[in-house]
Amino acid sequence: MRRRSPRATGTFLLCLLLLLLFSIFSLHLSRNAISTSSLNLNLHYNNDHLHHSKRALLNELDDDGLLLHPIARINDSSFSVSVSDSILLPDWEILLILSPNTPLPPLPLDRQDNYHCLFRNNERSPAKFFAVLPFTNRTTFKCFVPESVRRRRIFSKPTLVASSSYNESPELSSSPVPEILKWNFFVYESFSTDDDVVLFAKGVNGRQGNDRSPNELNCVFTFEGNGVRNAVKTPVTNSVQEVFRCPHPDPSELGLGPNYQSLEGQGSEKMTVSLEIIAHNIVVPSVAYYTPRPNKEPNSIQAQPKYEICACTMVYNVAKFLREWVMYHSKVGVDNFLLYDNGSEDELKNMINELRGEGYNISTLLWIWPKTQEAGFSHSILYSKSMGMCKWIMYVDVDEFVFSPLWNNLENGKHGSLKSLVPQEKRAGQVSVNCLEFGPSGQKVHPLEGVTQGYTCRKKVEQRHKSMVLVDAVDPSLWNVIHHFKVNEKGGFVSVQLGLDKWVVNHYKYQAWDEFKNKFRRRVSAYVVDWKQNVNLNSKDRTPGLGSEAVEPQDWVNKFCEVRDERLKSFTQKLFGPFRPNQTHAMA
Repeated sequence: MRRRSPRATGTFLLCLLLLLLFSIFSLHLSRNAISTSSLNLNLHYNNDHLHHSKRALLNELDDDGLLLHPIARINDSSFSVSVSDSILLPDWEILLILSPNTPLPPLPLDRQDNYHCLFRNNERSPAKFFAVLPFTNRTTFKCFVPESVRRRRIFSKPTLVASSSYNESPELSSSPVPEILKWNFFVYESFSTDDDVVLFAKGVNGRQGNDRSPNELNCVFTFEGNGVRNAVKTPVTNSVQEVFRCPHPDPSELGLGPNYQSLEGQGSEKMTVSLEIIAHNIVVPSVAYYTPRPNKEPNSIQAQPKYEICACTMVYNVAKFLREWVMYHSKVGVDNFLLYDNGSEDELKNMINELRGEGYNISTLLWIWPKTQEAGFSHSILYSKSMGMCKWIMYVDVDEFVFSPLWNNLENGKHGSLKSLVPQEKRAGQVSVNCLEFGPSGQKVHPLEGVTQGYTCRKKVEQRHKSMVLVDAVDPSLWNVIHHFKVNEKGGFVSVQLGLDKWVVNHYKYQAWDEFKNKFRRRVSAYVVDWKQNVNLNSKDRTPGLGSEAVEPQDWVNKFCEVRDERLKSFTQKLFGPFRPNQTHAMA
């Protein structure tokens, strides 16, 4: 065998040393690139456009806060993103809630589909940035459960991975993984008032008034910081539906010290809050974070609400219908619109911004929790009070239009106002009015001129009522059934029912088939039976004659047509003029 000369050996070792130094230097640069390019999504879903500075050599964000132009591009690497909670939603959808202040790795511009949910059997599904939760600023993603995973008995929490190479996956740990939370048993939201803390939880109380006694429950506040974990319990004072109230914790018992109030920003990220079912020694899984008691001046005088009448509803993909609803109700006296967005995926934000630019007052709050419409409306009372927003709130959906037959008798140049229908007696805390349900009225597609002009044939008998409530008159329990609230009778308030001759709600419920089908495909805001399930067929939430299949019934265009009613059509033409295609100021 030929021996290598000492000179050759030295050259070889020198090359090896240079290669090693180059590798270390490259690794150092790579880490620096990752560190300086990490993105902390700390955005609010608020009432303004998202404005991002676009300067040279800086990353750019799109309208949803996703990275578009990263400085560093990482090849052949995978990153696991810290996920604190995962919730299994209806229809096999998973909501992933990231840990507070979680940095996201930069992704190449040409591959924005690099986020995936990675499951324990190495199956994966695409994950999309969804939203940033209000109040806690926690970033969320959504993905679907693959078919192979659905067959498993236990659903483990998936890992959120970001890979520059689709085929590459990080190694999965062999250690046990927590189970995924179920959407029907967890604490999902909290709200701090001056006097107490309000929790919103699913599965603790039953439906139809099967509520646990407050004596069976505690609120549990857990603070983790500086290597210390402290928990404090306070008794539940109210337990109704999905709403629970309890006193604020004593900050000294949590070990927070005199700087407690200064933790309002950071503390809301560090202190979780949940419910304990005492008899079963169970602490309900929670994704809710506690916000300290609002810091207000003692003996401060509460200002009068900013708006006389607000209209509140929960919405999902209603961009097409919003303009007509907002323009009409603004014309008849609604001062502000409070929209609880149930996770819309259409052009809702653009439509809202467009209407705001035209001078309409619209407030939005992201409320992504499924089948929580009643809880969302309870939350709206707390939210309105805390913001000094509304004196009266009218709860009507985007396919419902409030109208008084008396308005058609007004002289030219005058139009009706909801304010004229508000009872003047001091004891009136709520006004209720019945609904008239309109059918397809011969329409095969969405009427170009709008629902008030296109749907003019309805059922004869009125149906469920809707209400307008005085915010200060709502019972502290916040109990409601979507259509009306319980008023505080101890405070001397009563509900008033108005006849159809004074006030009516036109409910354009059964529209052209494609619109109706889209509406009922995703009925997750209200707690009603899924129309695709062959159960509870006599429920009023079901459509007569529809069954459980998304198949257009025979002669759908002429169904539910018993009375021709064009009163609102005529009234809106008085307000806005007759409909003309391409008319700039047309209502629709």
